[in-house]
Amino acid sequence: MDVDGIIAYRSPDCLRHMIPKSLGFKPQDNARYGDLLHQLTAIFDNFSCTINDLVEDKQANRICLYLSARGDTLVGEYVNEYMWLLDFDEDGEKIICSKEYSDTAMARDFFPKLQAAMIERHKQATSQHGTLKA
Repeated sequence: MDVDGIIAYRSPDCLRHMIPKSLGFKPQDNARYGDLLHQLTAIFDNFSCTINDLVEDKQANRICLYLSARGDTLVGEYVNEYMWLLDFDEDGEKIICSKEYSDTAMARDFFPKLQAAMIERHKQATSQHGTLKA
């Protein structure tokens, strides 16, 4: 996952919206989205996305993607489905708005387990460093 490459396709003021709103995610600017992607690259192995379907509206400078994702993590296999709605600038060069719908069960059930494992791993690494220094 090339985080800098992903961010390079986005306009400077692009916002990423995770939907549905019931998940409670706030829109992310490029800096926040880039930070999240860097965190995810550190915890995912063998991550891949497959485009299952793509609908393009050239007049509106918009595409809709149906994707499947798969990866390995500290807490097991990650399998998810997404719908991405991407709006582009007038030239069709940069993404100006990103709306991503994710499988709510994965967001609700998998990510809290993954976050807990990441925190535990961080604590262990910090503890080991402290032991080595003493």
